[in-house]
Amino acid sequence: MNTNTSTSTSTSVVPARAAWSSVVRRGQTLTITDLHGNQAVDFLVYDAHDTSVRYSAPDTVHAQGNIFLTTGSVLLSNEHTPLMTVVADEVGRHDTVGGACSKESNTLRYGHHTWSQHACVDNFLAEGARHGLGKRDLVSNVNWFMNVPVEKDGTLGIVDGISAPGLSLTLRAERDVLVLVSNCPQINNPCNGFEPTAVRMTTGEAGAA
Repeated sequence: MNTNTSTSTSTSVVPARAAWSSVVRRGQTLTITDLHGNQAVDFLVYDAHDTSVRYSAPDTVHAQGNIFLTTGSVLLSNEHTPLMTVVADEVGRHDTVGGACSKESNTLRYGHHTWSQHACVDNFLAEGARHGLGKRDLVSNVNWFMNVPVEKDGTLGIVDGISAPGLSLTLRAERDVLVLVSNCPQINNPCNGFEPTAVRMTTGEAGAA
């Protein structure tokens, strides 16, 4: 785990299955790099000064008229105000509906033998606690690099990713925000190629694009 609150450029490699958090100041950029390819990165974002204002999947999806995120997508809060904007994307499509894996969902989907496996909800709770956040503060999250196609009948599935080693996306903070990340530990579906790997988080100088 790593927490950074500096306004200078910084880089952290988040190990497979680990959590990460950072305060990203208004105007700064955050670049997420999929170092080895096919690694899902679960992501939540809050107003750094008032965490009751947090990412809202319904507001974001409704405003852009699309369930997928890419360059130009604005992550909106539950107050319908901008938190972060995707300013660059080398992958082209990211998930907003797949949610975060948990012990409960793993058990339901894959069997009781998965109960002991580490999950994204565990990461979010542990990392969020460092910032005074609890279970009630967890909302539907973004899954960067995760491939969740949706059929015309509404059926969705988690399939092989469309990312590749070294591909990245960059977000710009529209206000001071707190970012929580779970570098997804899931091994029961293809979202991580059945082998979770490390990702890199790079925070750029304020004013960078």
